[in-house]
Amino acid sequence: MLYHMYELQHAILTPVRIWTDHTLHALRHPWNPLAHTPVGRFLAATCDQFEHITRRYGKPKFGLDNTVIDGETAPIEEQIVDRKTFGQLKHFKRLNVERNDPKLLIVAPLSGHYATLLRGTVEAMLPDHEVYITDWRDARNVPVFEGSFDFDDYIDYVIRFLEHIGPNTHVMAVCQPCVPVLAAIALMAAEGHECAPPSMTLMGGPVDVRQNPTQVNELASTKPLSWFENNVIVQVPPPNPGFMRKVYPGFLQLAGFMSMNLDRHFEAHRTIFRHLVAGDGESAAAKREFYEEYLAVMDICEEFFLQTVQRVFQDYALAKGELVWWDGEKVEPAAVSRTALMTVEGAKDDICGIGQTRAAHDLCVNLPDNMRLHYEQPGVGHYGIFNGRRWREEIAPRVKDFIRTFDQEGRGREAAA
Repeated sequence: MLYHMYELQHAILTPVRIWTDHTLHALRHPWNPLAHTPVGRFLAATCDQFEHITRRYGKPKFGLDNTVIDGETAPIEEQIVDRKTFGQLKHFKRLNVERNDPKLLIVAPLSGHYATLLRGTVEAMLPDHEVYITDWRDARNVPVFEGSFDFDDYIDYVIRFLEHIGPNTHVMAVCQPCVPVLAAIALMAAEGHECAPPSMTLMGGPVDVRQNPTQVNELASTKPLSWFENNVIVQVPPPNPGFMRKVYPGFLQLAGFMSMNLDRHFEAHRTIFRHLVAGDGESAAAKREFYEEYLAVMDICEEFFLQTVQRVFQDYALAKGELVWWDGEKVEPAAVSRTALMTVEGAKDDICGIGQTRAAHDLCVNLPDNMRLHYEQPGVGHYGIFNGRRWREEIAPRVKDFIRTFDQEGRGREAAA
């Protein structure tokens, strides 16, 4: 019923939004005398904010049309190079570029937001890498007859995507996928897989949530799994293609995200409103750009969500050496000995506490010291690890140097040996 009420609310507000949108255009029309008065700008700002807050945001576009390499502009073409039921592999093909740059698979989180949340991450890496990204599919758009998607499937998708790109492909995991990515690489290492990556970079992920638990960790660990099943799992209503599929809906995830820093979000919208009333549309647009991405959310399959809660946040399966994959195959991070490991944390991260990502080094016990690197970025929270000025100027250059060190089919490893 919860999802039905959400859909009903959206339907009820649709005519109000249409009326508000027409009113907004009328209030901002240059021939309208009211448009040039404080009262007119106040009314227009009110309409603008109402439309913005009540809008349902669809999947955003990456919009990365070009990049700059060695001072020259190179066009970018987005290519879907592999397509699976619950996700696709996207390649940002750099046209007219003749460079043998490292291949990089960025594994985006499946935790409510679309892969486009990592637009800034991709943008920073494009000048120096052939970048691929996992582009996950909104579960409400996947018909029930196409099957389910769980934690083990996520690991399998990472392995299959690495196989598709080919050997000597580096991996970067941001937030939630740090655990399944480390698991996938451990499985590939144990097998001696030719596509095992030469390096992996884990950024702000819950490898061991027992380290400095945050509010998110405490909620996940103190509630029984049945609580999540009964309170946040609902069926997708018609007319969505995924009708009858059980999901953790995006609108509930968004409510959880915003409740953690409600005062900050409220103040941000007040600031946008003041900019609009003052006629400073450029400043309002700068803040609005973030929220247009932040408010675009997707549904997650029940199986994947509940298994993630149980294995990562309640059982600490990987951290305790108890994680198994599909038919009982044990995941052994100790098998990782030829994939260099870099971990990145933010000093003010309130989602993944300090030490949770760094714990990966304790698990990969057979990795030589000269193939390890940990970096803690001062002054940034969770999103600042992979987006914004600190990411571009301080974190990304370190990640690029790390990848270069271990690129070219193990040349870096041989030099280190």
